Amino acid sequence: MTKLKIHISEEIGSVSAILKLPEEATALLVLAHGAGAGMEHPFMEELSEYLANQEVGTLRFNFPYMEKGKGAPDRPKKAHPAVLAAVEEGKKQASGRVLLAGGKSFGGRMFSQVAADGKLEGVKGLVYFGFPLHAPGKPGTDRAAHLSDIPIPQLFLQGTRDKLAEFDLITEVCSKLDQAHLVKMEGGDHSFKTLKRSGISHEEVMEELAKQTAAFAEQLQ
Repeated sequence: MTKLKIHISEEIGSVSAILKLPEEATALLVLAHGAGAGMEHPFMEELSEYLANQEVGTLRFNFPYMEKGKGAPDRPKKAHPAVLAAVEEGKKQASGRVLLAGGKSFGGRMFSQVAADGKLEGVKGLVYFGFPLHAPGKPGTDRAAHLSDIPIPQLFLQGTRDKLAEFDLITEVCSKLDQAHLVKMEGGDHSFKTLKRSGISHEEVMEELAKQTAAFAEQLQ
């Protein structure tokens, strides 16, 4: 594990990053955090560990607001340059490995917006760990309008109890995309937590997220 600094711009400054890249890794995922927690949140650390076990390295990074300890997520004006800077660092670190990008909720959405603008050169595929399709209790698909403009394959890992993406709606969205693959994470909420009565353990969920990401990467080699 290597700690890095990623320079975004003179105006925005730099953010912290963590590279976890096993020698045997065949892919590198530039991984963004969700709106409420940074790159060192237990979910992000655990996900990176499980991915490493599946030969997928990760480059985690903070968005500027998280780096400065602010509560409200960055607007696209700041978030998009951070995404682009992280991808540039990812290209340097990948060393010929398949380069993926994506993230948890807000982080994945920011990557999708930049990809829809055709600016993620060198990235072979996008991975969403819970795409935030709509606000809680306000089902809709407006946030998916740009997804059809994305020219590269997209992997959607979605829990069936996710209150930010009703499963019927995310299924409908993915069915209309040419290069989308939807994975149903049975019983998972937006944080991929399952109920005890489901019989599905946290470890099983994390392993499945990692395995699906690794399989996606392998198809893109």
